[in-house]
Amino acid sequence: MNISSMDIAASSGAALGVFPVVAGLILVVGLIWAVRFGMKARRRESAPPRPEEQPRLPESGPTHEIQEIREPEEVPRAKDDSERLTPHQLSGGGTSGSRRSEDQKRRRWGSGSA
Repeated sequence: MNISSMDIAASSGAALGVFPVVAGLILVVGLIWAVRFGMKARRRESAPPRPEEQPRLPESGPTHEIQEIREPEEVPRAKDDSERLTPHQLSGGGTSGSRRSEDQKRRRWGSGSA
């Protein structure tokens, strides 16, 4: 190796050493900008509710859950099998409804149903 090739090798090595430093500085500046942007956005948000603005229990006390067995409503059938029903032809506007079941006894798995 002669002196000129050593100079070229040294200068390319220095350039390779500068690149990570520049990339690191760009990354740090980007992170600082992101944190400042987040702090500014957080300042613009409304404050959390004060204790007097929190929901209160009703005068009658806490409400209780009602459990009941529900049965789905039957889906109407089309007159002809080649015809299909559209949502506006279904009861409830296309949403499936339910009704209270006559038998309110919960179904349990039998002991022999393994």
